[in-house]
Amino acid sequence: MGRMSHAPLDPSANLLGPAPTLLGADHPDVAARAEIDGGRSAQDVARDVPSSSYAWALLAEGALDRGDDVTAYAFARTGYHRGLDSLRRAGWRGQGPIPVTHAPNQGFLRALLALAEAAEAIGEDDEAARCQTFLVDSGVSADAVAALR
Repeated sequence: MGRMSHAPLDPSANLLGPAPTLLGADHPDVAARAEIDGGRSAQDVARDVPSSSYAWALLAEGALDRGDDVTAYAFARTGYHRGLDSLRRAGWRGQGPIPVTHAPNQGFLRALLALAEAAEAIGEDDEAARCQTFLVDSGVSADAVAALR
């Protein structure tokens, strides 16, 4: 029998799965967050920067706080879809970590949590469960995302 040769392992290779997805410093959420932190309303920022998950997430969270679950659902779904588009452009392929500690990722994660909460509030239990699973599959807890509020 011949001797098998094995290529050496690359010590930088991620053997546990896909690398974390980190949205770039030029992501619309970075500018949107700066504008909101500077005093502009999330509604005005969403109007001017509609690709910002962060602005939509804040609108969804505000609607949830007011008990306006249907509006929260619509805002959260918009932020969620804008975030999915951004993640895909950043190389995400439908799985892998989306670190909550990376500020540009936080708008998407907040929109995802708000979508889970709003879906539950309007009786969309399957969607609420899918969103919760998505958070866990992204390496994030709902508590870690909620702590950003």
